[in-house]
Amino acid sequence: MATETTSSCTGSTLLQPISDIINLPLDQVNFVVCQLFALLTAVWFRLYLHPSKTSPFIRHVVATLLGFYLALFCFGWYALHFLVQSGISYSIMVFAGLEHMHKYCLVVALGYLSFCQVTRVYVFDYGMYSADFTGPMMVITQKITSLAFEIHDGLAKREEQLNPSQRYLAVRKMPSLLEYLSYNCNFMGILAGPSCSYNDYKAFIEGTGYHPRHLENANGKENGKYKQSEPSPKKDVITKLCTCAISLGVYLSISQLIPVERSIEQGFVASTPFYQQVIYLYLAMVALRPKYYFIWTLADSINNAAGFGFNGYNKDGSPKWDLISNLRILDIEFATSFKTFLDNWNIQTALWLKRVCYERCPINPTAATFLLSAIWHGVYPGYYLTFLTGIAMTMAARAIRHNVRPHFQGSDTHKHVYDVMTWAGTQVAISYTVVPFVLLAVGPSLTFYSSWYYCMHLLCLLLVLALPVKPRSLRAKEQQQQQQQQQQQQQQPDGHQANCFQQADCSQHNSHLSSSCTTTDNNCNQKHKDT
Repeated sequence: MATETTSSCTGSTLLQPISDIINLPLDQVNFVVCQLFALLTAVWFRLYLHPSKTSPFIRHVVATLLGFYLALFCFGWYALHFLVQSGISYSIMVFAGLEHMHKYCLVVALGYLSFCQVTRVYVFDYGMYSADFTGPMMVITQKITSLAFEIHDGLAKREEQLNPSQRYLAVRKMPSLLEYLSYNCNFMGILAGPSCSYNDYKAFIEGTGYHPRHLENANGKENGKYKQSEPSPKKDVITKLCTCAISLGVYLSISQLIPVERSIEQGFVASTPFYQQVIYLYLAMVALRPKYYFIWTLADSINNAAGFGFNGYNKDGSPKWDLISNLRILDIEFATSFKTFLDNWNIQTALWLKRVCYERCPINPTAATFLLSAIWHGVYPGYYLTFLTGIAMTMAARAIRHNVRPHFQGSDTHKHVYDVMTWAGTQVAISYTVVPFVLLAVGPSLTFYSSWYYCMHLLCLLLVLALPVKPRSLRAKEQQQQQQQQQQQQQQPDGHQANCFQQADCSQHNSHLSSSCTTTDNNCNQKHKDT
């Protein structure tokens, strides 16, 4: 065992004895220990290198050097790829013209990431399932491309060409090399992210992240009475660490008992009724998710412990520390639509895809977004099968929502029935879609789909052909009209305006945007009844 774990790890072997004792691969041990070290360092960083005690320059230097140290400890000389990728992209930002710089950065950063993924998978170890150096590069790629688009928006576009979130995220000044490296490779996010906007990170470093940038509620009223002192992340960090402990315990306890691979065994398929196969697949996928809950929640708690992630206040005055949170567990487990699940799973990646691709692609943005997501994830064929299936699932879910949902809005009972049915359908659809993502290879993935007779694919095709959906341009026009009606309602006398606010109904599936943008980016649909 020792030989195997050592040979598959390119980082430090200092913790090899611990790896042997707990029977886990050395690179995974290195990763967890480095994250715990980063958590303790984050507390020290917030208390002793607070913006009131030291300059942004020192905070940038310390955050960057600690990040490089953790990267070297985990990945050895492979960590140099982080510097090469960042250096090439920064050169493009500085020397290429602003008009096309963002496109060049996207192609180069994504191309370099893909090159590293190809060499890791097909040159070194196809089946490697433990930590690898391309994981951090995926987050760095998000940051590089996001910053490139934000600089382009801030320096090459007019204000009226930007939507509200783009105006907030736009970078008006080219960052220095130190600021750029600190943003990409700081110790809080070098190993597991999450990604964040450059403006939010800069505000954290400079100590302006607690200013009332996110402090408006849905009614546009500022919660000023709660801004008297700098909020403490202690409660949220402890809560998230408890979530990490529970997630890790659940994953280690049940993940090996319900392997997804059993779904393609001939004996299991032949002897198990189909409804039991569906239930087994759902439980197997549920058993896999706590691994991601652990990794992403721990990363979020590290950033919060350093003082990064403050997102204003709740209506009761309690601080929110979800600015860069990567998931909402309850919203995932009880999602009633494919979109709701995706919106609450790997949130920062979903935001990156939305801002870089979906909002900017003029032709078939849904397909382009799924393709970009597949390329970004890696070169395993199973990824592409998953995202191709995801396109069909998204289109079918959209058709159902537009055509079926209105018939269930007549009463609370009908709404509950619709929610139960869509929850069950969503969970089955998600489980069916991500099987190739877990199995990785084409053969096993097609074996699984054929054992289900491609039923979900055929159902999606039938729904898309049978149920009409309004074109995106028409939906955007209707949404613009609704926004204009909202603005007109807000200009009414105070009594009338208060009545409108009481009936405001903020759409939940877009609520995560408030964690990274101003409240002007919220999609609140206010309904007014004539009196």
